[in-house]
Amino acid sequence: MLKLYNTLTRKKEEFQPIRQTADKKVGFYCCGPTVYWYAHLGNFRTYIFADILRRILEYNGYKVNYIMNYTDVGHLTSNQDSGDDKMEKSAKREGKTAWEIADFYIKAFEKNAEALNILKPTQTPRATDHIDDQIELIKILEEKGFTYKTKDGIYFDTSKLKNYGKLAMLDAQGLKAGARVEMAEGKKNPTDFALWKFSPKDKKRQMEWNSPWTPPGVRGKVKGFPGWHIECSAMSRKYLGEQFDIHGGAIDLIPIHHTNEIAQSEAAYGKIPARFWMHGEFLLIDEGKMGKSEGNIFTLKTLIDKGFNPLAYRYLVLTAHYRSKLNFTWQSLEAAQSALNNLYQAFSKYPEDGKISREYKKEFEETISDDLDMPKAMALVWKLIKDEKVSDRDKKQTLLDFDKVLGLGLDKIKKIEIPDEIKRLVKQREKLRQEKKWKEADEVRKKIDELGYQIEDTKEGPEIKKGG
Repeated sequence: MLKLYNTLTRKKEEFQPIRQTADKKVGFYCCGPTVYWYAHLGNFRTYIFADILRRILEYNGYKVNYIMNYTDVGHLTSNQDSGDDKMEKSAKREGKTAWEIADFYIKAFEKNAEALNILKPTQTPRATDHIDDQIELIKILEEKGFTYKTKDGIYFDTSKLKNYGKLAMLDAQGLKAGARVEMAEGKKNPTDFALWKFSPKDKKRQMEWNSPWTPPGVRGKVKGFPGWHIECSAMSRKYLGEQFDIHGGAIDLIPIHHTNEIAQSEAAYGKIPARFWMHGEFLLIDEGKMGKSEGNIFTLKTLIDKGFNPLAYRYLVLTAHYRSKLNFTWQSLEAAQSALNNLYQAFSKYPEDGKISREYKKEFEETISDDLDMPKAMALVWKLIKDEKVSDRDKKQTLLDFDKVLGLGLDKIKKIEIPDEIKRLVKQREKLRQEKKWKEADEVRKKIDELGYQIEDTKEGPEIKKGG
């Protein structure tokens, strides 16, 4: 039985798809990156969490329709309704068009996601490709009396919706937990938010579209652009319907973005868009949130340039529960790299043609089905490796089965074939050691190193490893 923590109810609940179908279809939407800059490690912690969730659903036999969007317009620098559009600002900084910026950083994101063994989403819609869908949704909200017009845009009136803010558990004054709330000119309530913004007269925008609306007292058409929140509501409905199974994202999306997504969809269609709302915690650095605004980001390139395997970061993420904060240090990443190498080394020695251990598979299924308990699942991996009662053949098949969820690339690890010359040198070194000819033994070891292999002396005797 798969149990997931639902932010909406603040408790673990048994997962059952909204629509019971023979092929066990599941609709899953995750808020994707705003593609104005490189995604950092904190961002990728969220997408690894979403990938693990998707893999666990598929491991449990579900057919997942996984939608992750790209926000390529409308995300303002304040994260609310003021400031510059992040895409426009990035375009000015780099001397490119906003469209070129989006293309470049989407490609960079996808390259990094592949390096982290994150499975490709079923579809990755862009906000700019769905302007008509967003306008259509705003018109529905307008017809139902949930909007009002100011001089800078069309706003959602949160006072018209009963129980607004249920996801974030806002207080009676409408102040958002853990988030800044600004009272822009013309807003009726602090929590009201922009659905559509009119292009400012004093600033030339690259990304703007015609719409049915004009500012008060203005004649003729005025171009504009969508608000950040309306994008996800429109795209999730288009690809998954008015109600779907799971909506995911980072924990900082709860108080504003996801709260407002719920408000829009509930007002338009009379139902909360997703049954389960799931959120991944922050990646910390020096005990503070990693983020571009904090000026303390590391990208995947940072790790690669320092000689780390990208999957070492994935391994590190798996050692913490997705609802727990994870403090990033170079020491913790080095430990993850070492553990990953040891896992690869152990796996590479196992022979083929084994069977999956029923006992370990059952325990693994129970572990990952308890709200994605990946730290416990990783502990089970090492328990299996050390278990002398399980044959090496069966260990290999069982680990391959586990890796359908873990995504650590075990299926790409080949069995190490030790050349006869290396075996001969190892025997020669052992003979010299027995004769206490330490200098000569060290010279043989050095020669083995030069040939690309390493010796680790254990209680059971010398263990040969591929160098690197």
